[in-house]
Amino acid sequence: MKILVISHTYIVDLNRQKLRALAKLEPGIEVTVVVPRRWNPGGVQNKIVETQFLQEGSFQVVPIFNLSENNQSLLIFGSELIKLLLGWRPDIIQVEQGSKALAYAQAIALNSWLGLGAKNVFFTWWNLPYEVKWPIAQLEAYNLRHTDGLIAGNQDAAEILRQRGYSRPYKVMPQLGVEESLFRPQPQPELQAELGIKTNDFIVGFVGRFVEEKGLLTLAKALAGLRDRPWKWLLLGRGLLQEKLIQWADENRLQDRLIWVESVPHYRVYRYINLMNVLVLPSETTDKIKNLTSKGWKEQFGHVLIEAMACQVPTIGSDSGEIPNVIGDSGQIFPEGNVPALQNCLERLMDSPALAEEHGKRGWKRVMELYTNQALAKQLLQFYKELGCRV
Repeated sequence: MKILVISHTYIVDLNRQKLRALAKLEPGIEVTVVVPRRWNPGGVQNKIVETQFLQEGSFQVVPIFNLSENNQSLLIFGSELIKLLLGWRPDIIQVEQGSKALAYAQAIALNSWLGLGAKNVFFTWWNLPYEVKWPIAQLEAYNLRHTDGLIAGNQDAAEILRQRGYSRPYKVMPQLGVEESLFRPQPQPELQAELGIKTNDFIVGFVGRFVEEKGLLTLAKALAGLRDRPWKWLLLGRGLLQEKLIQWADENRLQDRLIWVESVPHYRVYRYINLMNVLVLPSETTDKIKNLTSKGWKEQFGHVLIEAMACQVPTIGSDSGEIPNVIGDSGQIFPEGNVPALQNCLERLMDSPALAEEHGKRGWKRVMELYTNQALAKQLLQFYKELGCRV
């Protein structure tokens, strides 16, 4: 089975682990990943990344000239893609750029024009209802009409595309898995000492953007109601809300309870997660009326949850978006924005080390079964077989 995957996501080598695992599952599987030759991921550095060809047995990464260097919706590839398709003739063409992507329409058209007979598959995260006008509406309709299989990053995304007329097979699974060789239980005594964390401190953790839709103000209020407990709040990330949280800490005389850590490379995040007694993702769904985001937002997955679960750290999440489906029965869910409910979740873990240990073990088991790169690779292969492809 020859599998061609197209996405800017895989310019980052760590993100390729699922596809590496896929190439090793059974003899006869070959995986080629097409990435943009040049890409600007944005962010603080705002630096162009130039990708390189990579060959590892039956797994390879092929950079191809691209006409957009920073807009995934406008991403489209040069004529080298035709040469690759004709020479390699894949059985699966999977484009991970969404239902309205030009790159997906390009892949569908080339698949037909070159007579490849490959299955067309795409991946999407988008989990909110939307309207599109001409010509984007026609582009999406063309893509959906020629899709053999959909991979949705969350249940809402699959349901929305069902409502838009998609009726063929689909699979719900995240784009990226957990790298279990990094994210695993491992004490961090040196880092603990460096951050001034004492043995009896109950560390409440948050990893992500410091923005209102992540529910940080709700978590702040819940913690303020527990000031008689020996907690500290470890915040890993950055964002505009930091100043507001510092002001809140000053007003509540809780400055010494907050531990600020500027964003660190992803391969080091596990060190900080292993310091936590609980990781909280209190995300809050937004819409145009609230003026927090122009198009609205709700949690698409919450990748940090499965990273914490892999470290056997208990998790608490709101009921925004996909969070309840990710945590399952391995942690606690509270109604988004509900301060007393979140406070009660925290108290339960503070009062019961046995419950915290049970949640940690359940979370680890759930991740090993569903969310490692190896587990995702197996789910992908099974889905391809359901579409009629054989190794």
